[in-house]
Amino acid sequence: MAFGYRAGRYCAEGVDLTAIAEAVGTPTYVYSRARLEERFTRFAAALSGLDAMVCFALKANSNLAVVKTLATAGAGGDVVSAGEIARARAAGIPADRIVFAGVGKTSDEMTAALDAGIYQFNCESEPEISALSALAAGRGQVAPVCVRVNPDVDAGTLSKITTGKKGNKFGIDIDLIPALFDRVRALPGVRLVGVSLHLGSLLNDLAPYRAAFQRMADLVRQLRAAGHAVERLDLGGGLGVPYRDEVLPTPEAYGALVRETVADLGCRLIFEPGRYLVADAGVMLARVVYVKEGSDRRFLILDAAMNDLMRPALYGAWHTVRPVLEPLQDAAEQPVDIVGPVCESTDTFAQGRLMPPVAAGELVVFETAGAYGRVMASSYNTRPEPAEVLVDGDRFAVVKPRPLIQDLFQNESIPSWLEGSDG
Repeated sequence: MAFGYRAGRYCAEGVDLTAIAEAVGTPTYVYSRARLEERFTRFAAALSGLDAMVCFALKANSNLAVVKTLATAGAGGDVVSAGEIARARAAGIPADRIVFAGVGKTSDEMTAALDAGIYQFNCESEPEISALSALAAGRGQVAPVCVRVNPDVDAGTLSKITTGKKGNKFGIDIDLIPALFDRVRALPGVRLVGVSLHLGSLLNDLAPYRAAFQRMADLVRQLRAAGHAVERLDLGGGLGVPYRDEVLPTPEAYGALVRETVADLGCRLIFEPGRYLVADAGVMLARVVYVKEGSDRRFLILDAAMNDLMRPALYGAWHTVRPVLEPLQDAAEQPVDIVGPVCESTDTFAQGRLMPPVAAGELVVFETAGAYGRVMASSYNTRPEPAEVLVDGDRFAVVKPRPLIQDLFQNESIPSWLEGSDG
């Protein structure tokens, strides 16, 4: 068990979260090494026998210790910036296992990727391919390119995290791909090696995958018939995890679908899971500052805020919140609004959430917070970002300390013409 109650205390593996709070403070993200490894192993096993490369999407959680854990287990890296290229390399991911995605790669970012010698660029527009061609050719290099396809498949997920429907900013409409391949095949400095897609995040049904994979298989055959060598097929990520009690597709069912739809193409298959690998491998630990009784509701005011965990404010996302001290079995639950201290009405984690009694000063834990949690945090209101901790059995280490307040503005400066000003 990676997370749960043991002897009346909520634990990460063999570590009581109270001990982490006492040593590190709150809010703090806590990750389980065992769960990270278990998730990657299961996903990779579901693709066994295929010519497949699994590249962890660093945007989900780019902490070096997390990425290193997954890299050691065998993961490559799916990156979307020069910064993520540097992180992936620093965490030990070889350059030839890094895929560079994103709709707005700058020339500086392309240069960094070419310098590193990454496995492939997933290009999302013809102007991007042309820019990469000119840059690589000028350096005497040839960049391997997968063209990202927008298959116009509704993923059935939140509108804010869908990426494969016509009208989204991602990829090139599937009907335009054959003509684009014909136009850019002779460009210097680039080599078209395949096609890619990504439907979005948190998919709860395999049907969109089936539709998209079948459209991609048809496209690969059409391109090959036109004389294009299609060696690689990048199928993206998107496999979801349950935040409540959802029943979601398993990696095994996903792997079976891959075999059924695209395995006969003979392509190198690339996968870019993010959330599935890290979401339930992490929790956020926070402390109740006040319990406020309103005229018609009760508030739990925490020391964590929307800038520490953005998903509820940004997406209306659900995270199960539990007391660190295990409630009595017959403890009566009451509705509470769980909020933070930031001066925004959207700084609300939950409204009317049924919770057992929790007093000021006690600790609570937000479950399934390992993806798009700390990585999206900010110092809004000049609040230091949360610390990060990795647990391994009965030991833990701080893998990113909480900044000091002065760290938040030490690189700022006051211009000389304001020095001595009284305002």
